[in-house]
Amino acid sequence: MTRVRRHGAALGLALAVPLALSGCTQAPAATAPAADGTPSARPAPSSPIGDRIGTLFVGSEHGPRACTASVVDSPRRNLLVTAAHCVQHPSFGRMDNLLFAPGYRNGQLPYGSWRVSQVVVDPGWTDRADPEYDVAFLTVAPAGGREIADVLGGFRLGTDLGFGLPVSVTGYPNEAEEPITCSNRTTEQSSTQERFDCHGYTDGTSGSPWLTGAGEVVGVIGGYQEGGATERTSYSITFDHRVSELYHRATA
Repeated sequence: MTRVRRHGAALGLALAVPLALSGCTQAPAATAPAADGTPSARPAPSSPIGDRIGTLFVGSEHGPRACTASVVDSPRRNLLVTAAHCVQHPSFGRMDNLLFAPGYRNGQLPYGSWRVSQVVVDPGWTDRADPEYDVAFLTVAPAGGREIADVLGGFRLGTDLGFGLPVSVTGYPNEAEEPITCSNRTTEQSSTQERFDCHGYTDGTSGSPWLTGAGEVVGVIGGYQEGGATERTSYSITFDHRVSELYHRATA
């Protein structure tokens, strides 16, 4: 089986050279099952809450697209969450010159772009690419004198909530110009990894947030197999003390 690299070819090439959503006011999007009974993703409707999710560009707004990220609540109102493998390569180091485009659709950047100024990942990822630590927090610089969460708001971080949660996962496949979304329940892959089954999550969807109906991020596509070996099944590390500790480092 050919492995699906959820971060997409754009990230690998750049390193080698030197995103309906569930929210507090929205119900999960209905998704039609495929022939195998697994739901299939469909285009995500545009909404102010959904626009907290966006795509990461490499270099400029016209550069290659890498992964998906989303805005999370933080004291300084300037934090994103994504997968560690999107921003830190075990061989080439940190991915520099990233821009976040929230609400990106059809070449349009309704909130402009926000430059990533800091990347925080666990040493378990930087030292040995351990899939148990495949999550990252990104600080973005202000734009127009405003912090990103002051413009868009942010999702709450949800930790230690267990398995079997109904979530919506919204992300940006590299081959599409609009985000996709799908709803299903999480299941246990292992005691420290969780699983989400839905067709359509291909290159570019790494880092896509797993959102509960209460607007909490409880996972991001990543972890086991860097997020999944097929477009049908996605993974995330379980959001527990590992993620809480990393969040505190990023906001200290």
